[in-house]
Amino acid sequence: MTEAEFAEILQQHGARLFIVGGWVRDFFRKVRPHDKDYMVSGIAEETFQELFPKAQKVGRGFPVYLVQIEGTACEVAFARREKKEGQGYRGFRVSYDPSVTVEEDLYRRDTTMNSMALELPAKKLIDPYHGREDIAGQKIRAVSAHFTEDPVRALRAARQSAEFGFTIAEETYHYMAVCREELRQEPPERITSELRRALQSPHPSFFFRALEKADILDVTFPELFHLIGKTQPPEYHPEGDAFEHTLLVLEETAKRTKNTAARFAALVHDLGKGTTPKTMEPHHYGHEARGLAELAKWDKRVTLPKEWLRAGNFVIEQHMRAPLLRKTGKIAALLLAIDKQCSVLSFADFNAVILADHHSLPAYLMHGEELVKKMKGIRGQNAPAGLKGPAVGDWIFSRQVQVLQQILRGSALPETSKK
Repeated sequence: MTEAEFAEILQQHGARLFIVGGWVRDFFRKVRPHDKDYMVSGIAEETFQELFPKAQKVGRGFPVYLVQIEGTACEVAFARREKKEGQGYRGFRVSYDPSVTVEEDLYRRDTTMNSMALELPAKKLIDPYHGREDIAGQKIRAVSAHFTEDPVRALRAARQSAEFGFTIAEETYHYMAVCREELRQEPPERITSELRRALQSPHPSFFFRALEKADILDVTFPELFHLIGKTQPPEYHPEGDAFEHTLLVLEETAKRTKNTAARFAALVHDLGKGTTPKTMEPHHYGHEARGLAELAKWDKRVTLPKEWLRAGNFVIEQHMRAPLLRKTGKIAALLLAIDKQCSVLSFADFNAVILADHHSLPAYLMHGEELVKKMKGIRGQNAPAGLKGPAVGDWIFSRQVQVLQQILRGSALPETSKK
């Protein structure tokens, strides 16, 4: 069944069919839209089932059906009204009778750019809340006070700012702030889901700046909130406090890698500065150990993805010493340790964070993969006869250090790379 055929069958029975949601928004943003979502109005559910007996019902709280349209299983939702009666995103009473209009359905949505519809088959734009105008002005604007009824909409607005590079309207910041108390009760996985998408965006720092401006950073990511106001030595950090430094490192890292685990590691690399005693500032001695403790606390609170946790712990432990090593044995141990992280954090990923933090890289990090490959040429079968157990490992490492030392001494490589 084609899209036009689907629309025609519905029209013949007095119903209307629309494309809604992100597809419409992205169409007018002039980027390639993804999967289409459809919405139908002016029809009873029983009639819909009779017309499309092969449609599979997947919605629980309100009717959503999977319908085969042009060879793809597409979601078709019934137009609905929502009334908030409880806490969180589950606290809604939903009605979806044939009298619900497209304008009513669009009104319950979060932002104007997500509240447009294209009526089929002619693809006539239905835009009662001026979403197309806000897309042209690169503005994220709440449709109404209904925005506050699902508190995660506040995170979604911040995340879309990071994804699209749009600014958030001032009145929408007010609505985001209203979500503050309900956000405390939200399932952690909903917040982590928005964090993941923000970290995948072109400008992940925009997400955290928006949350801070809306006064909800402390109830969503308290470990990051504690970085605000933590002073740093101005000769090393002219950008300001530890929060500002963290966002700059995150943004620079995002320019060099799309690996979400690496971007998360950049986000948490200085997490320990948030618990530095005030009397110690602007110095942050021992912030690596405190950072590991803060990351463990974060994980206990929400259960972070394992690859994020592994990458974050490694970068927290190593980020201060990694570009400053002088002894060949320590350099060798570091390079081999980075190599062990390759399933979640490649050399390029690790270097992206270090370069963003320190603004330069030593030759041993720049050429880490090549150096490790040569060190790994030393194998246990070449060990002297009679060596067993841990002694074989010790012999391998000592020979690897010798190989690395010979390479570094005879190398014509530049000592550092600056961004």
